[in-house]
Amino acid sequence: MAKSFEDAGISLPDVAAAIERGALSLDFLDAASFERIADLAPESFREVSDRTGIPLELLAVIREAVGMASPSPDDRLREDELPIVRFIELQLAEGFRPVAIERVLRVQGDSTRRIADAEAAWWNSEVIEPAIATGADPAKISDAELTDRISPIMERSVIAMYHVNQARAWTANVIEGFEGLMAEAGIRSRLERLPAVCFLDITGYTQLTQERGDSEAADLASRVARLAERCAVRRGGKTIKWLGDGVMFYFDDPGQGIRGALEMVDALAAAGLPPAHVGVHAGPVLFQEGDYFGQTVNLSARISEFAEAGEVLVSQAAADASGEDGLSFSDVGPVALKGVFGPVHLLRARWDDPPPDAR
Repeated sequence: MAKSFEDAGISLPDVAAAIERGALSLDFLDAASFERIADLAPESFREVSDRTGIPLELLAVIREAVGMASPSPDDRLREDELPIVRFIELQLAEGFRPVAIERVLRVQGDSTRRIADAEAAWWNSEVIEPAIATGADPAKISDAELTDRISPIMERSVIAMYHVNQARAWTANVIEGFEGLMAEAGIRSRLERLPAVCFLDITGYTQLTQERGDSEAADLASRVARLAERCAVRRGGKTIKWLGDGVMFYFDDPGQGIRGALEMVDALAAAGLPPAHVGVHAGPVLFQEGDYFGQTVNLSARISEFAEAGEVLVSQAAADASGEDGLSFSDVGPVALKGVFGPVHLLRARWDDPPPDAR
């Protein structure tokens, strides 16, 4: 902790002076939860690499994945990093490719970093700031007793959510595997329908940020994203990432993607939120590190940028794969999109007869 103060530019004599005056306290470090701040392990990265055969550049991902600087070969590992070493060892022993190992480590690191950062901000706003505002004793501000009570419950909550997501992802893997095996056996054909990517953006978000400030604009974006996500999930879609002023979704079925997009626009209007503009395109995508990439993603984003407030614009490929039930399309025609070579034929999607929950 002392080194962390120094790294942050807070001199230890200043800390000592503040403690002497009663303005600061380190009593919170007595909380059992702070035992998780690990000691250094006896081995360096080079020594672990020599012992296990794990390449140094792959071991370095342990640090890089959580947003820390890449270690030098002679830096010692931390004790809490050793289970990650064992995880890498097992994968290499089973013939897993290093590039695949690195991908999963980076996703794990980035995702858990975001969880930890969000928890820290939550603790600051709900515990530390209120205590400071009421003039609490510095020794009580971090509330070690509450820390010890809430930390294990919070960890179990995170693991429970992880297991829920594992069950969903593993089930999808099983279904895809069964489809492939049955297709090879001639029992069932794979669906030839391409997936779709949908981008939803909030109209006038930049102006809103300037008028109301970053905090209010971010709160609005979160409300929009939550409403849009509910509509997508009802249609079999999943949220890929939030983009500040919008959201990216993936749908196995382009028709359901278009229907979900129309429901998103209707739901935002019904909630009195700023209008959205949406783009949908169907085509092949590349899945890597928890995200989707490729021309289908880029084109759907450009279509969304071209759409006007309240519009759902789709490519010809998405419209052709949508089925006709409940949908109609009006021709927009070939348009030039920023960063896209050649004109792209777009159509405007509408409900023939909006479903009751979309009205």
